[in-house]
Amino acid sequence: MTNTHTGPELRMPASVAASLTCPVCGRHLESGARGLTCADGHSFNIAREGYAGLLTGATPPGTGDSKEMIAARLRFQGRGHYDPVGLALAEELTTARVGAESVIVDVGGGTGHYLTQVLDELPDAVGLTTDVSKFAARKAARAHPRSGAVTADSWRTLPLADGTADAVLNVFAPRNAPEFHRVLKPGGVLVVVTPEPDHLTEPRTALGLLDVDPRKGERLAESLGEHFSPEAGREVRFTMELSHEDVLTVVGMGPSARHTTPEDLARRVSELPEPFTSTASVRVGRYRPV
Repeated sequence: MTNTHTGPELRMPASVAASLTCPVCGRHLESGARGLTCADGHSFNIAREGYAGLLTGATPPGTGDSKEMIAARLRFQGRGHYDPVGLALAEELTTARVGAESVIVDVGGGTGHYLTQVLDELPDAVGLTTDVSKFAARKAARAHPRSGAVTADSWRTLPLADGTADAVLNVFAPRNAPEFHRVLKPGGVLVVVTPEPDHLTEPRTALGLLDVDPRKGERLAESLGEHFSPEAGREVRFTMELSHEDVLTVVGMGPSARHTTPEDLARRVSELPEPFTSTASVRVGRYRPV
């Protein structure tokens, strides 16, 4: 991609940048004096941190993580609590023969934490994180030297050309199966991480929060069925020792916390022992396009 503009630079591998498309018309994007532009004249900013702002239209209030939520997630991730999930993703991609010079896209990937773990295990692969939150994209753009970031809505058309990705990751994030299928190469792989019924069972029970939907596995199969066939799946289960701050962060990542006030949740968490032992239990599923 030719780069002639004098503003902020796009921080991502050239092969990933060359696959970016206009979220309005679908044409390829080029770097120019106004940031990223397409042949139809649509233009998009490159942020100071190096990510491309490719969100279009209005997004509902409360969409995407706030600056404070992202800071909390970074603290939690930095303490390594969910590292077994990232390592499991890398293992699945290695088993699926995703190798050198592959393009890996983490859709709804937040701060780029999991993609960073994957790229650390897969030398020469490159990646892209998409997320609706600009605060997440700011961190993801600088998370790894072989990855970049864009803001994009997972429920809309992803700003990527057809057949861009060798692998798509989807970790606790919205699943847009038609778009995953479109951006994957025919021989590509989709890896999805979803919570098992006993995921975070101790804090959910102690705090009176919602259980994991027992039909989550069925709904996952239904959402992917027309576009993907399952290839493999396994449970990843481990124990975490959490501070009160960690508990607040991890329950805040899921839907349970939306059914109570922050003040009430903080009060209940303060009454828990510290550290607080919690089970993490997720399913890592590998799928192929059909």
